[in-house]
Amino acid sequence: MNRQKTSIQEEVHRLAEKAFHQKLISGYGEGEHSYEYQIVYQGKPRHFSLEYARAFLKSLILFNTLKEHTAS
Repeated sequence: MNRQKTSIQEEVHRLAEKAFHQKLISGYGEGEHSYEYQIVYQGKPRHFSLEYARAFLKSLILFNTLKEHTAS
């Protein structure tokens, strides 16, 4: 496994943990294949490429942060 892939996997895992603790997703984990990541969103498990999972999680977290700041 190359270093860049490992770095992306670690970042996706960190983002997934953050999104899970913010209750934005209800589960996460490595996918069946090494290039996939599984995210349970709105009650449905979804398999994303690592790059898409990273972008998806960043968007969820950013949207939630913006929502929290505008609600205060």
